[in-house]
Amino acid sequence: MLPFDAVLSDFDGVLRHFDHAAQADIEARYGLPLMKTAFDPEVILPPTLGQVTEAEWAESIAVALGGDERARRAVAEFMAIEFWVDEKVKALLARAQERVPVIIVTNAMDTLEEHIDRLGLTYFADDVVSSARVGVAKPDRRIYEIAAERAGVPPERCLFVDDRQANVEAARALGMTGVHYRAYADLAAVLA
Repeated sequence: MLPFDAVLSDFDGVLRHFDHAAQADIEARYGLPLMKTAFDPEVILPPTLGQVTEAEWAESIAVALGGDERARRAVAEFMAIEFWVDEKVKALLARAQERVPVIIVTNAMDTLEEHIDRLGLTYFADDVVSSARVGVAKPDRRIYEIAAERAGVPPERCLFVDDRQANVEAARALGMTGVHYRAYADLAAVLA
């Protein structure tokens, strides 16, 4: 018997992964701080809250990097980096889903549903709480409350999994059981 009634899982860094070597290669070839620029809070927050599209985010990165053709090519390559599903994590979450709802809780952009579809995960989770759709992002307590409500479970009966410690701490502050995901074993320890 699981000691919780729902699993709330982050998407990026837990279930979906990007090629970080490719990101570093693009930065090195163009000599541009792509990652630092793309994930600067002032640049990343508007698309994460659904205020601008992913395409507008890409344009804002290019502009912040100088707005020239070189910057635009670098950003285009950055946006095309492949991503994949961690099949072991997916299987672990699927086993948990046989007993409790599994809700994806992610800071994402307007393209999340398209990405989920490309990965073959459209019907995988019981629900998806995307920051771009609900207008609040982790670690704001409201996104956790929305996820627990959608699961039909009080926060203190939720397991929350995320690769960012600050997001896990915010979930714990609401009474959730929190797992800081760094490797498969972190999640397997509570779900296997």
